[in-house]
Amino acid sequence: MPRIALPFCLLLLLLALLGVAAMSLTLGAYPVNLEESLPALFGEGEAMTVQVIQDIRLPRILGAILVGAALAAAGAAYQLLFRNPLVSPDILGVSAGAGLGAVLGLFFSLPMLGVQGLAFAGGVAAVLLVIALGKAMQHADRTLVLVLTGVVLGALAGAVTSLLKILADPYDQLPAITFWLLGSLSGVTMLEIFAIAPVVVLACGVLYLLRWRLNVLSLPEHEAQALGVPVKPLRITVIALATVMTSAVVAVSGVIGWIGLLIPHAARLLVGPSLARLLPTSILMGALFLLLVDTASRSYGDIEVPLGILTALVGAPFFLGLLLKKRGVPE
Repeated sequence: MPRIALPFCLLLLLLALLGVAAMSLTLGAYPVNLEESLPALFGEGEAMTVQVIQDIRLPRILGAILVGAALAAAGAAYQLLFRNPLVSPDILGVSAGAGLGAVLGLFFSLPMLGVQGLAFAGGVAAVLLVIALGKAMQHADRTLVLVLTGVVLGALAGAVTSLLKILADPYDQLPAITFWLLGSLSGVTMLEIFAIAPVVVLACGVLYLLRWRLNVLSLPEHEAQALGVPVKPLRITVIALATVMTSAVVAVSGVIGWIGLLIPHAARLLVGPSLARLLPTSILMGALFLLLVDTASRSYGDIEVPLGILTALVGAPFFLGLLLKKRGVPE
């Protein structure tokens, strides 16, 4: 497939993102047209319209953009780091650890701030434990050890999460736990946006600054070291940035799958594998994709469909199509 010029691709994605964001302001249970929604962003117009736009729709739009961008950027970084196109942000147990932390908070009826704090702590703790166990295992292939340890700890966290779901109050706690684990931006606030935005922007910015060194990590480790790249510190830096970024957004949105796996593949088809091109394309595509999914989730039907369900319904057929087209694992 021919590659698209990066500036042209980024411009198209940015214009599409702005267009979908403007459309999202008008869609929902409370009808608002574009002429009313744009002034309402600045507090002008009817009080109800201003409240709906500023307190409900704007936080959801910004939340979808940040969460989608963070998960896609983390997926692109992980796939390059582990030289494996099937790697996603939860490969080291980030999502499972964050999910377990949030479920613990909901199980003990903590306020939402406590739930989000435990979710963030759970995601970071899971990866720290994976790294510690990886160091304790004397194995030549450190990458393989990290991946396998992450899979095992993710399965363990999933088992504990399932146990807590069984023990939870079926009328109060269980619905909240189930809905959170499926992912949603229905309760996101501007305060939460202000909390996660610096984390996402800083992590993506550092990854982009390291883009040329990270490209070298796609080579075998001994070749990267021969080129003067500090492989181990760089690997830890990438894992830390992707983990903190993923944990921060999962703490707000819940567990939303497929974005970190699917979006980097789609971006790679457009602009190629170089991280200098792949990372900004993945960020914009991830933001656009989740914004479209969230808009559809809250705009059509009588009930709001959790985001994790919609991303799976879109992502699974697309990924199967890639597998069939490539006759194997996509590169």
